[in-house]
Amino acid sequence: MGFVYEDVWSVNFTPPENITNADSVAIFHEALKNTLRSMPQITELSFSGNNIPFSMNTSNTAVSYGKHKKVMANVYNAGEDYLKVLNMKMKSGRWITKADAVSKNRIIVINSRLESELFDGQSAVGKTLGDDFPGLDQQNASQLHIVGVVENIKDKGSYQEIESGMYHPIDTGWARWTGTILLKVKPGTDATFESKLFKTLSNTIGTNIEIEHLDKKLISKNKIMVVPMIIAGVVAGFLIINVALGLFGVLWYNINKRRGEIGLRRAVGATGNSVSNQLVGEALVLATISLLLGCFFAFQFPLLNVFDLASGTYIAAIVLSVIFIYVLVTLCALYPGKQAAAIYPAVALHEE
Repeated sequence: MGFVYEDVWSVNFTPPENITNADSVAIFHEALKNTLRSMPQITELSFSGNNIPFSMNTSNTAVSYGKHKKVMANVYNAGEDYLKVLNMKMKSGRWITKADAVSKNRIIVINSRLESELFDGQSAVGKTLGDDFPGLDQQNASQLHIVGVVENIKDKGSYQEIESGMYHPIDTGWARWTGTILLKVKPGTDATFESKLFKTLSNTIGTNIEIEHLDKKLISKNKIMVVPMIIAGVVAGFLIINVALGLFGVLWYNINKRRGEIGLRRAVGATGNSVSNQLVGEALVLATISLLLGCFFAFQFPLLNVFDLASGTYIAAIVLSVIFIYVLVTLCALYPGKQAAAIYPAVALHEE
């Protein structure tokens, strides 16, 4: 995953309405951090934006380098200890500090994927990006100074690909609306401390408070991806069973209609294996004809870039589907073929 999410809790709260100016917000945040640090079960903590790992929240913007390179990137507001809480690894440069929040220039740290997309193997540290973030004028929009590159993390769940991202320090503009804290707790910390933490925060903040565990959020996030796949798998399995039964029934009917032909072949010297192989071969020939038609339409998907997936994914799916269909047809034809091979020539000719 690229980071450690075990024993990491998130605290979501509504910022007090009576705290509005920058100095009051800074004092409130410092007091809250001191209160939490006084608890021995908490080893690290950091304020954060609401798009924490495995959450349903997303914030992104288009960033550019030069005139022709423009990429959509996730935007994360992070405190100076965000890196320690999640045990993320720096690739180059440094992490954001408290001083960066009041810097004249907008300081950011980007992830390794965004670096590779924009800089073609060159180091991103020290370079400046353009930004289309909402609410910024064009003068400020060109002041994104990169001070570090962090290794990629899979913060969208186990089954989601790594996305481009950049990390902003929580400046005075964002601090007023920041209502999420990430806590690194000691292993084995139980619900007793969670109850104590909730009461302490209620007395300190006095607003709605929600405590979540990142490992449980990962399970919920993965279910969103897994459940539709299970439903699709059940539907696909039902269709496959129906197709298999249909093939089996058609081949069985075909054998009964051709008992005279099969009996005559056996009477003039054909072996049981040759009769069985003939029926299986006929089924495979018909399957090949249908697959050629089906593949013609299937190959339109990578050509038209439907669903914005890599061409290799489509090709792998088509190849695996073709193999699966051949195996299915062969299995459905084997038993009727064996039944045809067991037909006695005298009985078949007598019936004819």
